[in-house]
Amino acid sequence: MAQFQYRAADPQGKIVEGTIDAAEVGGVVARLHDRGLIPIRIGAAAEGTRAAAPRVVLPSLPALGRKRVKGHDLLVMTQELSALVSAGLPLDRSLATLAELSDNLELRRIITEVLHAVQAGKSLTEALGQHHVFPPLYVNMVRAGEAGGFLEGVLQRLTEYLERAQALRDEVRSALTYPVLLTLAMSGSMMFLLVYVLPKFSSMFADLGRTLPLSAQIILGLSQGIRSYWWVGILGVAGTVGSVRYSIRTPRGRYSWDQWKLRLPVVGLVLRKMEVASLARTLGTLLKSGVPMMQALGIVKETAGNQVIGRSLGEVEVGVREGAGVAEPLARSGVFPPLAVQMIAVGEETGRLDEMLLKAAEHYDREVRVQVQQFTRLLEPILILVMGLGVGFIVISMLSAIFSVNDLPM
Repeated sequence: MAQFQYRAADPQGKIVEGTIDAAEVGGVVARLHDRGLIPIRIGAAAEGTRAAAPRVVLPSLPALGRKRVKGHDLLVMTQELSALVSAGLPLDRSLATLAELSDNLELRRIITEVLHAVQAGKSLTEALGQHHVFPPLYVNMVRAGEAGGFLEGVLQRLTEYLERAQALRDEVRSALTYPVLLTLAMSGSMMFLLVYVLPKFSSMFADLGRTLPLSAQIILGLSQGIRSYWWVGILGVAGTVGSVRYSIRTPRGRYSWDQWKLRLPVVGLVLRKMEVASLARTLGTLLKSGVPMMQALGIVKETAGNQVIGRSLGEVEVGVREGAGVAEPLARSGVFPPLAVQMIAVGEETGRLDEMLLKAAEHYDREVRVQVQQFTRLLEPILILVMGLGVGFIVISMLSAIFSVNDLPM
């Protein structure tokens, strides 16, 4: 038997939490239902957590809140809203419960404003549309759910969409964490040697007045240059970053930047597949939720993270309007991988375009995970080798200089 922590709501929307001993999560859900509670969040109890009677959750202290609403916050909110609505709790009571649950002060404020708007007679779609934290995909799916009377199903699809998108982002970040840390360690080690260690040798060699080997002269010159002109490097980096950021704010600059990213070896292919997976999932989820094709394409084009791919979706809009379908304009654009185009074509022919789009998204999710793992496995030994060669070159150069000064044979 394992111990699980739970957070649940009673039929009046009051939040309670506690711990339950059960063999699996399903057992916790069953016991909560027996008590007349609606499960919201269930997880393994932390080590050393004492079993306690269910208690009413008090609002979080202001110090615990965060101002920025992140993707994970939106995911948790959607999961909890879906659970409450699916359990039959009225929408206004569900929103009031969410406002009490949220540890993020900004999100709590937004949910409270949405609740007040709904209580004033506005639709959930109108209330959500007043806040930028809810992307167009989110708002339009809720609109379709409200119009069709299947808000519960739409919230479940939204939860699945956000979970998969978040999982992919988390996996990519996790895979890249070690190479990034290794790069920082390598850069820090090299700078420490060049800025703090080598100057001590430089003053010693200058006092002796001997001609040093070329490798030692190069290393000592580099060290002196960094110490004397470090501000030039900072200005150069700042200027380059500023110029690039200014450029990508213009439509032409942003398009060129996105085009360059897609042309990068290895990285460009991964970025392309990530974008295809995201767009296929977004379009498939919208269509499955009952959003009309033209409206769905417009939303997907707006949410595209890459302008090159976004422009190709504009061509798809024109093609669909002219009756050419989705697959043919995508194939002409040359931006989407052939397999994705073929899967979309099969979906159009069989009348299951939404299902094929979601399958294509799953396929490219898997490919991205595999390629990121392969890339990081290859990158790690390369970084270690580069660091070893750099440090080794510095050490050997200094040893050769010391031996030459003392007229000792190598």
